[in-house]
Amino acid sequence: MRQKVLIKIIHKLKTFLKTNPTPPPLSYGNGSLGTISENIDRNLYSIKHIFAQCSDIIIREFKIGTNQQIRFFLVMVDGLTDKSAVHDNLIKALLLSPYKINKRNALPIVEQCVLSLASIAKTKTFEKAVHAILAGDTALFIDGSETVIIASLRAWESRGVEEPDTEAVVRGPREGFVETLRNNTALLRRYIRTPNLKIEMMNIGTQTKTDVCIVYIKGIVDEKIVQEVKLRLSRIEIDSILESGYIESFIEDAPFSLFPTIGNSEKPDVISAKLLEGRVAILVDGTPFVLTIPYLFVEAFQSSEDYYLRPYYASFIRLLRWLSFSIAVFLPSVYVALTTFHQEILPPALLFSIAAAQGGTPFPAAFEAILMQIIYEILKEAGVRLPRPVGQAISIVGALVIGEAAVTAGLIGAPMVVIVALTAISSFVVPSLGDVNVMLRLGLLILSGFSGLYGIIMGFIVVLIHQCSLRSFGIPYMSPIAPGNLSAMKDVFVRVPWWAMLTRPTFFATKNRKRQKDGQIPQPPNVERKN
Repeated sequence: MRQKVLIKIIHKLKTFLKTNPTPPPLSYGNGSLGTISENIDRNLYSIKHIFAQCSDIIIREFKIGTNQQIRFFLVMVDGLTDKSAVHDNLIKALLLSPYKINKRNALPIVEQCVLSLASIAKTKTFEKAVHAILAGDTALFIDGSETVIIASLRAWESRGVEEPDTEAVVRGPREGFVETLRNNTALLRRYIRTPNLKIEMMNIGTQTKTDVCIVYIKGIVDEKIVQEVKLRLSRIEIDSILESGYIESFIEDAPFSLFPTIGNSEKPDVISAKLLEGRVAILVDGTPFVLTIPYLFVEAFQSSEDYYLRPYYASFIRLLRWLSFSIAVFLPSVYVALTTFHQEILPPALLFSIAAAQGGTPFPAAFEAILMQIIYEILKEAGVRLPRPVGQAISIVGALVIGEAAVTAGLIGAPMVVIVALTAISSFVVPSLGDVNVMLRLGLLILSGFSGLYGIIMGFIVVLIHQCSLRSFGIPYMSPIAPGNLSAMKDVFVRVPWWAMLTRPTFFATKNRKRQKDGQIPQPPNVERKN
């Protein structure tokens, strides 16, 4: 009698464990969520346990079949999924299915005959299913199947493609990347229509599982650079990746250098041009800024508009960029050095004018220049961070404070105001080196305040040696200037015509160096006149 009672208790306990399974551990991200079960109740309980206290998770249960013997449930995130598409392509298609479905044939019939979707995937683990759900896909669980169907029905509010504010051009494409990853890859596909354009996906971030794409053109890119990029990305272990700047901090060659060794851009035509030269691009979901590898110092002086204009004016503008960068970095320190230590170099008339303007100021030239630079940076930062209506007021106040009021009060000399203004305008010409400008300018100002032109020359030599020692994924940062490469100098200080750019840069493209056919210089038509 006791034995029969014990057998009944064990049978009831087994039945209870089947219908009420032990919930999986809540450690999403390390692959410990387990596999999908054939028992749909166990799967439903697990999903509810994983997404406990998640009010935006939608779980829809329904039954199909002649006697409603087959149970289904789907899971999606409200706001990341197209509900109308889920209704038409999943729920309605299953409920109105004319096929005889049972537990044995449910998966193949649903996959091959019922669902009218262009993109579906399958998985047998909760880890991949949960990741797909959180990415905006819809997971369909089937009774009696250890496989989950992942339907790609993503839809969310996003910013449209528009011209980026950071890289405005007069002539050229006005498209810019957006925050949606697949929109950005589609923009690249529009420009480069070849199957050699490879787009490899990976996820980084234990909590965010951010989608990251590695893009390159097979047959042009150096495979060693691609492997190095993958290796450095695979080493990243961090909770979240919210912007491409996170990745840049982990994979750059010289993290303690002032100079960036990884480029970025918001324009698809710029990224496409770099890919065609043999570079690798890294796209991150949630940001319009795309990273490019390797990155050289000379790229900061190149603009996409240079290649759409005629070469003569484009070359003139590029020389102006080099001149503007030099003015932004050296002008304040040279002014301080000349007025403090080397007055004999200045013409007498100019020297008397500067002396008269600075005669009533209480500060030495070096301190005055550093103070003005700091005030200018404060005003610039305030103008950027504040709302636009208030930012305009800040610019007016800054003009009054730095200009008329400071000179009238005798705190700042008038020549110093002119120097600061020229420096500020010149720094805007090369925006990608704006942070480098500030730090180099302040460092050279301090050196010039102590030892004049000798300090500036020594500082310049140290910076130049440091630049020549930098590498960007194995490529010398100062290429093609140091080491010198005459064939690549066609696109450094000047931009030669397109018909003269026959080859790609040798330090990027090691295989397919030929860019175009020889002898394409335009010629006038040879037409004989008929009498």
